[in-house]
Amino acid sequence: MIEPSTHIETEFLMRLHNPGSGGSHAIDSSLMVFHNGAEGRAEGPALKGAIIAPSGDWLRIMPSGSFRVDARVMIRTDDGALIYVSYGGVVSMSQENYARMGAGEALTSSDCYFITTPTFQTSHPAYQRLNRIQAIGKIAALKGGPGGYVDYDVFAVR
Repeated sequence: MIEPSTHIETEFLMRLHNPGSGGSHAIDSSLMVFHNGAEGRAEGPALKGAIIAPSGDWLRIMPSGSFRVDARVMIRTDDGALIYVSYGGVVSMSQENYARMGAGEALTSSDCYFITTPTFQTSHPAYQRLNRIQAIGKIAALKGGPGGYVDYDVFAVR
């Protein structure tokens, strides 16, 4: 049996809060596009800011019933930096939990598998370390319908 020769450590970077009130478009039965609503935030130990337009999620519905996330987010930090975040991801949940979410109930990481892989781009000196890391995000909360949102905890992978 092969044993790993490395291990993965993480460092908490931020929580991304994306309200879903920006509207959506159903391209066809396999692709939905969601505009992130106003009042989105990025908050962490070394970063605080607003999620601004243009930001959105392209959600591809796979034949298996899982979803593939393709997202782009713009953050304007409270000290004026612009940070571009892009990520893919996988979402999978039971039909029961999908119905709960559709009825407006908030789900957590125990209700669904929702993992993302953010990367960052910025020219601001205070945040350039983000340009050199791979991050991983995990769902903290997900609510569908009116007042819906998604919250991710984002970690640098070491």
